[in-house]
Amino acid sequence: MTTYRWTLLRAGRLLLDGGGMFGLIPRVVWSKTVPTDDKGRIELTHNCLLLESTDRNKPRKVIIEAGTGDKLDPKMASVFGLDGVTMESALIEAGHDPASIDAAIVSHLHFDHAGGLTRRVRAGETPDAVVPPELRSGDAEAVKLTLPRAEIIVQRQEWHDAIANNSVMTKTYYRDHLEPLTLPLADGRQRLRLVDSPRPFPAGSHPDREAAPIGSVETRRTEVLPGIFVFLVPGHTWGQQAMMFTDDQNRTVVFTPDVMPTTWHSGAAYSLAYDVEPYTSMLTKRWLLEEAAANDWLLCLDHEPKTPLVRVRETGKGWGLRPEDGPNG
Repeated sequence: MTTYRWTLLRAGRLLLDGGGMFGLIPRVVWSKTVPTDDKGRIELTHNCLLLESTDRNKPRKVIIEAGTGDKLDPKMASVFGLDGVTMESALIEAGHDPASIDAAIVSHLHFDHAGGLTRRVRAGETPDAVVPPELRSGDAEAVKLTLPRAEIIVQRQEWHDAIANNSVMTKTYYRDHLEPLTLPLADGRQRLRLVDSPRPFPAGSHPDREAAPIGSVETRRTEVLPGIFVFLVPGHTWGQQAMMFTDDQNRTVVFTPDVMPTTWHSGAAYSLAYDVEPYTSMLTKRWLLEEAAANDWLLCLDHEPKTPLVRVRETGKGWGLRPEDGPNG
């Protein structure tokens, strides 16, 4: 199996309302351990990964997750506490040209996960798309693909929901990070690849709280690139996916999106107010953590600000998360 060297890219700060991040959990409970600023926001980060294949005969660079990017206007950038760091700038700081990336895989298409796939047009550049004001994420009229050579991989369900704006939030699926993805690659291939991974539970079913999903993750995952797999983790969105690969230290690494965005969210009821189906999120997190503990996965949590890399253990009173250093600390 193809293995990968990888780098954790810290792609900028993100401040979100604490109530929104903890859903039904009362503030009096979560505020005991989670600090907020004077506006009630908690500090998160955009965590992304850069993967480099160890096969010298078939070199490949892959980005997992893209963050918010640089297109929000000053007012909204202030609301979300953005600090100017993006997936692109983190990639460059790590010594890599964005034009050298072969593929990007995103968990879902909300602006804080896929917005960084496009950026503002810079002086002398020809735009890849010009988007009407009502469809923009900010004040950038013209945008450019951040990773011009990269194929973009996402679940088909997620793409359809993004285009239809099927979300709890009215402003999260913006056309200035969606429409450019339909442009072909320079060699004529389609840039956007839509994946249909098997569902954990049959469509339209109402599983019991302790119901087991269909088979193991291994039977439901889809290999999208050599040695890189995706599998559905629905609840936050219907088409949200996690990503899995084996690294050059023979560790199974799983990038965990908004089913458990931080270490604070390991509790069963700790879902987001932004989830389209909180009950489904609860079920997904349970079987995901069971799989992680049973198979000794190294999880990378998408918004965790301090210790994004963790191992999972059953404690008898819930889930214990043990921080672990990554390839670059």
